[in-house]
Amino acid sequence: MDHKHEGTTNKKHEQLEQFRRQNTGQPMTDINGNKVANDQKTLRAGRRGPLLMQDFHFYKKQSHFNRERIPEKVVHARGYGVHGEFVATESMKDYTMAKFLEPGKKTPVFVRFSNFVGNRGSKDTAVDIRGFATKFYTEEGNYDMLALQFPVFILADAMKFMDVTHAAKPEPRQHMPQATVAHDNFWDYVTSNPESAHMVMWLMSMRGRPRSWRMMEGYPVNTFRLVNEKGKSTFVRFIWKPKLGVHSITLEEGNIIGGVDPDFHRRDIIEAIESGAYPEYELCVQLIDEEDEFKFDFDILDDTKLWPQEEVPPKVIGKMVLNRLQDNFFSETEQSAFNPANLVPGIEFTNDPVLQGRSFAYRDTELHRHHSANYEELPINRPVSDVNHNLRDSYLKYPIEQDNVHFHNNMQEDGTPHETPAPEGYENYPAEVEGHVTREHPSDSFQDYYSQPRMFWNSLSMPEKQDLVESFSFHVGGVKNKDIRQRTVEMFANVDTELATMIAENVGVTPPETKHVDYEKSYPSLSQMNTPHSAMTSRVAVVIGDGFDEKEVDQAMAALKGVGAVIDIISETLSPVKGKDGMELTPTNTFLTIHPALYDSVYLVGGKAKMNQLKFDQGAMDFFKMHYMFMKPIAVGAGAAQYAVSTEANNLDGVVMAENNPEFADQYIEALAMKRFWDRT
Repeated sequence: MDHKHEGTTNKKHEQLEQFRRQNTGQPMTDINGNKVANDQKTLRAGRRGPLLMQDFHFYKKQSHFNRERIPEKVVHARGYGVHGEFVATESMKDYTMAKFLEPGKKTPVFVRFSNFVGNRGSKDTAVDIRGFATKFYTEEGNYDMLALQFPVFILADAMKFMDVTHAAKPEPRQHMPQATVAHDNFWDYVTSNPESAHMVMWLMSMRGRPRSWRMMEGYPVNTFRLVNEKGKSTFVRFIWKPKLGVHSITLEEGNIIGGVDPDFHRRDIIEAIESGAYPEYELCVQLIDEEDEFKFDFDILDDTKLWPQEEVPPKVIGKMVLNRLQDNFFSETEQSAFNPANLVPGIEFTNDPVLQGRSFAYRDTELHRHHSANYEELPINRPVSDVNHNLRDSYLKYPIEQDNVHFHNNMQEDGTPHETPAPEGYENYPAEVEGHVTREHPSDSFQDYYSQPRMFWNSLSMPEKQDLVESFSFHVGGVKNKDIRQRTVEMFANVDTELATMIAENVGVTPPETKHVDYEKSYPSLSQMNTPHSAMTSRVAVVIGDGFDEKEVDQAMAALKGVGAVIDIISETLSPVKGKDGMELTPTNTFLTIHPALYDSVYLVGGKAKMNQLKFDQGAMDFFKMHYMFMKPIAVGAGAAQYAVSTEANNLDGVVMAENNPEFADQYIEALAMKRFWDRT
């Protein structure tokens, strides 16, 4: 058995097993089962003659190839999916009758991580909105939870879905730039639609550049209802919290990594699952009683507003572990389809204007992509629960329906398939509805565009604020129209005058005349500085040559392995390097085949080069300089002290020296857990 699948059997995997097959080791056939005598050359009239139309094997092969792709998603086109399992840990019986939330209940899941703006071939590390879509294969049917890495959305009404997507995508004449919002159209949209201010603050912050999907929160952003068996309703928002905390890459790192390894995030999660370092997330709920709907200074139906965790504390109700890789990218990730209208009894819509629109949008786009109403019969989308209905036909119908009757209220089959009364059958919550037909927002507070964005700014640490200014300046600096740059500065002066003034100086426009709103709330939960920090699964480059100190290296490597670090041995060549007493290590990469930006840290061991000492020293110095510039932890072995020279210009903060240091290994692990040393000079 493949090690990536050990111990991960559940109902969904058992169901998928009937669809898994291997072609290798068998005689080649065509699609109809005919064994193929020649798959190398086309049939032609004479040795130098034209191709014959009767070459049906070529026709079948080529025509199938021509249709291998389906239209990519309009948004979230670049994605990657993995399997896992969710286990409920806390009773939610007082709030919901959803069975998969009963304590101890295990539910198979499929999770697709994605980027919003770029096409299917763009880079993982773009500054972007990221999807975190989870399909729960529950015993009551599929439940889809569609989340982003931010707790807020860019619009307050579904009517603007098309507009913001058109604005963010490449401009329509040259179709550039790809996978970035550093262009006129996006910022024209932002400044013309001020409800976007809050999400844009999150997008420009470190949260827009996650280090890994394993270190990224997930927020469905919409407001749902939980309904218990007695019919009592409670408003809810969900949160996925990663075990490893929330960590990010810098703007420059993201640009570099996007070039040297555009698959950085998917490679990261593949390596983690293959090594047994399964990503883990806690599912949390924020709950608001119906009678408390109007007690806050924000509208709970407004998706451009978050529910501060200090005001509405999250309750942990379960844990998800991602423990199995897909077998086929197209069959699973590319054909997977998610829909916020896929609900189970006990979870219900509210009048959230964005959620109402999403209930239509997702199914409709999949009907277009798959050209069939049967896309939910595809193995990855199929529920593990029984499916019995009167829906028929459409393109690519897979099951062979044997029923003579396919309508409801029938005599011949005793009215089957029959209805199932609530609570086992899904029944909508009988919410009271009244009022005049209108296009107004649900409340006036929807027009409070700047209080919560200022709250976010107030909550950030100084390094996070500096990073946000740099990100704003990079993206707005890509705008050619000076008036749009000026409007952007004036708009975000409503959030903070100092923030906007710094942006104005960087992008060459006049300092703002606008003053920020009078709102001074701040919350620790909004700063990444307060997230869990751990050395677990850090990716470490060990730069090493011949003649290394075996005792030092052995202790350091043991400490790194103890925290599950991913260790790459980097040297001048791929030939084994030898220690002073004959210990050998085989490099996994050379300076030529890898880039320093791909690592969380470097351990510079030093040593003698096999061919060119100058090139070896230059490679080691490149690793030191880049990790020092990006404020990452650095370990310097006793044989590499020449690479880390202290001067008046640098304080070597976060640089752990091995020479005459018996605590070297332990101190390095402590530094590794810190991730960044923001006070470094």
